[in-house]
Amino acid sequence: MNNFSNLHRRVPRLGVLFGVLLLSGCATFSADGGFDKVNAVARERLGTDVVWQRSAEARDSAEQRVSELLRAPLTADSAVQIALLNNRGLQARFAELGIAEADVVQAGRLWNPVFAAAGWRNQEGLESLLSIESSLLGLLLTPNAVKFETMRFDYARLNAAKAVLELADETRKAYYDAVAEQQLVEYFEQVKLAADAAADLAKQMAKVGNMSKRDQAREQVFYAETVARLARTKQRALASREKLTRMLGLWGGGTAFELPETLPNLPAKLASGDNLESIAIASRLDVQLAKKETEYLAEGLGMTKATRFINVLNLGAESEKKPETRRLSGPTLKLEIPLFDFGDARIAKYQAQYQQSVDRLAEAAVNARSEVRAAYPAYRTAYETAQHYRTEIVPLRKKISDQNLLYYNGMLISIFELLADTREQISSVVEYIEALRDFWVAESELRAALGGQPLVMDIAAKPAPEAGAAADKPAVSDNAAEPAATPAPAGGAAHQH
Repeated sequence: MNNFSNLHRRVPRLGVLFGVLLLSGCATFSADGGFDKVNAVARERLGTDVVWQRSAEARDSAEQRVSELLRAPLTADSAVQIALLNNRGLQARFAELGIAEADVVQAGRLWNPVFAAAGWRNQEGLESLLSIESSLLGLLLTPNAVKFETMRFDYARLNAAKAVLELADETRKAYYDAVAEQQLVEYFEQVKLAADAAADLAKQMAKVGNMSKRDQAREQVFYAETVARLARTKQRALASREKLTRMLGLWGGGTAFELPETLPNLPAKLASGDNLESIAIASRLDVQLAKKETEYLAEGLGMTKATRFINVLNLGAESEKKPETRRLSGPTLKLEIPLFDFGDARIAKYQAQYQQSVDRLAEAAVNARSEVRAAYPAYRTAYETAQHYRTEIVPLRKKISDQNLLYYNGMLISIFELLADTREQISSVVEYIEALRDFWVAESELRAALGGQPLVMDIAAKPAPEAGAAADKPAVSDNAAEPAATPAPAGGAAHQH
C-alpha cells in the first residue's frame, strides 16, 4: 500500500495529465443515431416517414400503423409506406448506423492507460516496480481519427437512405406487377367462360351437322389453350403477390392484404425531360456514396502517411524501490523502431484503394447520366404505347366486335368469323393491360434513375378523344383498364341468333 502512495506523491503532475486526457476523451452518442438525415431523404423524395425501430414502443407503433394501412385495398403509396415500416431487411440496414456511430465515439476516446506492478524478495530485502503508461500517438491522432470515422458515419447514413429509396422503388414495381397479374387472372376467368360456351356451342352445332369437325376442334383447342393460359397466369399472379409480400415484410394473417381490381389509369401529364442528367448527378445517392468513399479513403491515406514510421509511441511513469536505496521515479517513453517495416506497403495499399474509388466515382457519374437518358425515352414510349392501346386499338377492336355481332344476328357472317374476331379482341385487351403495367414500372424506374426525386409533371398528355365517334370511344371505364364488354360474344351471339 505504501508503494502505491509513494507513486502518487512522487508523480502528481503525470496523474493530473492522465486525468485531463481521460476527461477530454469522453464522447457520447447522439439522440437519434444520425437517423434524422435518413428520414429527411424519405420525407423529401417519397413524401413519407421512415422509422428506425430501436425500442418496443417504436415497433408497436409501426405495427399499429401497418394494421391500419392493411384495412383498405393497397395503393402504390400505402404499399411503400408498409414496406418502410415493416421490412426487416431495411431495419437491419439501419443497424449499420449504430455500428458507424459507435466507431465515431470510440475514435474520440483515449486508449486506457496500462498499469503494471511487480515485486520480489531477495537477500537484501523487498524490491518493487510500479509503472503506468498510455499511448501518446493515440492522443495526437485522435482528432484525425474522429474526422475519419465521422466521414464513415456520413457514408453509413447515405447508404441507409439509399436502401430506403431502393426498397421503395422495388416495392412499387412489385405492386404494379401483382395488380396487373391479378387483373389478367380475372380477365382470363371471363375468357374461359366465353371459350367454354363457344366450345359447347360448337359441339352442339357439330351434332346437327352445322359445323365441321375441323372447326369444332378449333374451338375446343381454343378452350384448352385458354385453360392453360389461365393456369400460367395464376401462377405468375401468385409469384408476383409473394414478391410483394416479401417487400412488405408480411406473414401470417397479413398476407391476406387486398389489392385493387385494376391498375391506375394513365396520368393526365407526362414528366418533364429537362435537365435530367443534372438532376441525377445532384440527387443520386450512389454518386454521393462514391464521392464520400473517395473522401474518407483520402483521409485514411493521410493518416497512414502520418504514422508511416511510428506505430507505437507510449508515454508513462515508472517507480522502482530497492532495499538499499531510496525509491526512484521518472518518466518513460516507448518508441517503435522501424527496422523492418517502413510502412510503404500500407501506403501503397491505400493509394491503390484511393485510385480505385476515384475510378468508381467516375463510373457512377457516367452510369447515372446514361441510365437517366435511357429511362426517360422508355417512360415516354411506355406512356404513348399504353395510350395508343387505350384510345385506338381496344376501341377499334370493340367496334369491330359490335359490328360483327350485328352482322351475325343479321345472318351476314358465320359463327366462325365471330369467334375468330373474339380471339383477336382478347389479345388486344391483354396487351393493353400489360402496356399499362409497363408504363407504371417505367415511371418507377425513371424516378429511381433520378435518385428518387418526384417527377415534375408539366407536359400535357395527348387529350382523350371525345365520345362522339364509336371508333374513338375508349373501351375502358374511368377507373379500370378492363374493357366495358368482356370478349364473350361467341356463346352469347349464338343464343341471340
